[in-house]
Amino acid sequence: MNAQLHERDFYSWTQQQADLLREGRFNELDAEYLIEELESMGARERRELGNRLAVLLAHLLKWQYQPERRGNSWRRTIKIQRIDINELLADNPGLKSELEGIFAKAYQKARVLAADETSFDEAAFPIEPPYALQEVLDVEFLPQN
Repeated sequence: MNAQLHERDFYSWTQQQADLLREGRFNELDAEYLIEELESMGARERRELGNRLAVLLAHLLKWQYQPERRGNSWRRTIKIQRIDINELLADNPGLKSELEGIFAKAYQKARVLAADETSFDEAAFPIEPPYALQEVLDVEFLPQN
């Protein structure tokens, strides 16, 4: 029955599972789907961090490679992404141990984003990140030409 409810009405299923947990009725829990959903929630946070890093890195690349187009909009996007990344890491400290790997993957996406948003080919941007992770997260850092 829980599996059917999970498929039919996800919200009601979550409320039912929360009630069962609160009441200590563990043998009635839909363990298979609970495990699946918990893992999915963690993966969502990891993807969010990667996406925010990719946007931040793309804007840092644009900042460096198109100095004539620098403006307050790019500066604000860089600032907002850093704030959101810091909040995400504060809320999910377990992601810090995966940060280097997420950063490397995010940079590959950032190259594509930067190429899409500039007149440059993807090959114009270095294959490896030109900035250290600490620099990228540093609120004062902006790359030079």
